[in-house]
Amino acid sequence: MLEQFHVPEDIAIRVPQENMRSTVEDIFRKMQMPEEDAVQAADVLMYADIRGVESHGVSNMMRAYVAGFQQGRINPNPDWKIVRQAAAVCTIDSDKGHGLVIGPAAMNIAIERAEKYGIGSVSVTNGAHFGAAGYHAIMALEHDMIGIAMTTGGVSVLPTQGSERMVGLNPIAIAAPGRNEPPFIFDASMSSVAGNKIVLAKRLGVDALPAWVAGADGAPIMDAQPVPDDFKILPLGGTREIGSHKGYSLAVMIEILSGVLSGGAAGPLRRGGASHHFIAYKIDAFVDVDLFKDDMDAYMAALRESAPAPGEDRVVYAGLPEHEEEIERLEHGIPYHPEVIEWFQSITAELELPDRFS
Repeated sequence: MLEQFHVPEDIAIRVPQENMRSTVEDIFRKMQMPEEDAVQAADVLMYADIRGVESHGVSNMMRAYVAGFQQGRINPNPDWKIVRQAAAVCTIDSDKGHGLVIGPAAMNIAIERAEKYGIGSVSVTNGAHFGAAGYHAIMALEHDMIGIAMTTGGVSVLPTQGSERMVGLNPIAIAAPGRNEPPFIFDASMSSVAGNKIVLAKRLGVDALPAWVAGADGAPIMDAQPVPDDFKILPLGGTREIGSHKGYSLAVMIEILSGVLSGGAAGPLRRGGASHHFIAYKIDAFVDVDLFKDDMDAYMAALRESAPAPGEDRVVYAGLPEHEEEIERLEHGIPYHPEVIEWFQSITAELELPDRFS
């Protein structure tokens, strides 16, 4: 997370993670989710908050999920099932089930098949938002596997040189284990900026940076300014001159692997809700696990210890800052914006649930 997306410490309300976790579980139970599913769904959200990924934590997502349940877009008790399969792969119809529950279930199936076949892959259709992609990818790590997770985000992104929203935000995550170094965990949308970060920018009153968004006519906005009311998100790279065709094409790739491959179609032509795709690679089917982890540690350490550019303090790799943030937040609590706490106090009062924030 860029620093401007973090809640300023002078207004932040620090909450122990267990207080927020219990509250989120309470709300999901009130939405008629079974106990086990409520606990699982809360765990995905708390993963994001503990690691400093506020864009996919409770601050942005809980109000959207509550609305999704109330409007019938998320099924609290889905009859999800495998509708097609062949050896290492399968497709799941999630029956509008919450992605925070169906996603981990699908990743577990990919892991089980990878254990047997060396690789496992699962596509999911007719679903709902699955939270932080990194959560699903890291599930593979404890099994000495590499995990990949991707999903079709909201169709908010312009194609390169286009003026119509045709592509999803479409995050992808990859997680690979080391031995002593924190694991490599890359998790990012293929848009110039995650859609939820635009929400954060508005909440915090910070400017959108150049080449994040376009105006209503599709022309890229190339100076820092407040997020306009009518905006369109640019692909990763921003403009053709600085590589937006790469982000655009990667986003289309995710539309294909998640949406088209699962039978859910792509972009503005999608059928049903969100579609996801999960892959697990069993490391020892490819190489000795000890060698892999030793090589990962050596490379991550080499990256971390490499010389920073002028004006920079250090070089990091994906997953390292979040690992450090997790240590700090577990000790000192998670910093929330006062508006977020006000919303939780309001919704818990409305649902007649305990207030753990006063």
